[in-house]
Amino acid sequence: MLGAGISGLLTATRASARQTPRPVVNGTRLNAQLMDLRRFGGTSAGGTHRTGYSEEDRQARVQVAAWMREAGLTPTTDMAGNLIGRRAGRLDLPPLVFGSHIDSVPDGGSYDGNVGTIAAIEVARVLEERAIRLRHPIEVAVWANEEGGLFGSRAVSGQFDPAELRQMTTSGKTVSDGIAFVGGDPARLAEVKRAPGSIAAYLELHIEQGGILEATGTAIGVVEGIVGIRQWDVTVTGVSNHAGTTPMDARQDAMLAAARFIDMVNRVVRARPGRQVGTVGRLQARPGAINVIPGVVTCALELRDLDDTVILRLFEDIRAEASRIAEATGTTFAYAPLHENTPAPSDPRMRALIGASAEALGLSTRVMPSGAGHDAQAMAQLGPMGMIFIPSIGGISHSPKEFSRPDDITRGANVLLGAVLAADAL
Repeated sequence: MLGAGISGLLTATRASARQTPRPVVNGTRLNAQLMDLRRFGGTSAGGTHRTGYSEEDRQARVQVAAWMREAGLTPTTDMAGNLIGRRAGRLDLPPLVFGSHIDSVPDGGSYDGNVGTIAAIEVARVLEERAIRLRHPIEVAVWANEEGGLFGSRAVSGQFDPAELRQMTTSGKTVSDGIAFVGGDPARLAEVKRAPGSIAAYLELHIEQGGILEATGTAIGVVEGIVGIRQWDVTVTGVSNHAGTTPMDARQDAMLAAARFIDMVNRVVRARPGRQVGTVGRLQARPGAINVIPGVVTCALELRDLDDTVILRLFEDIRAEASRIAEATGTTFAYAPLHENTPAPSDPRMRALIGASAEALGLSTRVMPSGAGHDAQAMAQLGPMGMIFIPSIGGISHSPKEFSRPDDITRGANVLLGAVLAADAL
């Protein structure tokens, strides 16, 4: 039945596109506002430093709220610090939610999150200018502290652990202080939690953050799902000793064991067919002196895949091999979970709507996974989710060199507009 429904919807969407002039976004305005947002944290290297809960973040929200009002939206900040712009629908129905985030990694780029946010406001503005009142209410969401771990969207989806309020963020504030700083109330977080089925759909436009679309000459990525992410602190414990007087065959060198661990993670992850990835992205040795054999090394292990069972199997394989490294080096390994994002497949209906919207514009598409986490991952717990990717030039992201062409941004926004209109008919 689902397949038949999608087929009928695609037919109707194509027929409507042929018979009715399709509204389009104002690409000049969209890209101008995107660049204007760089006033808040823009760097001389061409990127943006606007970490979650920072003063730049707070100032940018004031500007974004003003743009929301120009687009016919009523902006409010919820108790989790999310900025939500709402416009009523014709009927009393669950809202269509679309948007992204505006916080960045330290010294990051100017497109990650920002493209989806400004495009969502532009879509709402086109609806306002055309006097198009949808059946559903619409909510344009600017999620709080996405880069820190999807804090705002996870609060809405009910995945936020109150213990996380004590975590330090890149702005130098705890999550609790950061939420209050941008206008939320950490003592009232329970008020923002929504129940499954409380939204009609969630759509998010985003830069790919990889090089597949550019390399294949594809205009639009239709995201099949967002990978799950699991992270651990791995502590390797050996024995600190004098680097000059301890024979090589008498050492319990935690750094040597950690080095073998890092190489092993790469080998284990690559040995299994699939698109999984594994990374050791942080390493700290103690005591950290040149003339002392490291007694303790802490590193961070991260595994990602669309299937959580694959992640867990990889982790068990890595633990088994680490035990052999420990035995050979006279060390021990301990694992402490750091963070977990659940894999989130996109909804087949949303994929179909996005594909049909791109087809109506004559744009090529490619179904692909998202290797990065997004707020859509949390929102998929509440309703059907879909994501639209546009090319990232050179596959560069989280860097001042991050760039997407203005024409690609405009195309993506038009695909989002078409998908929102089609989703309203479901």
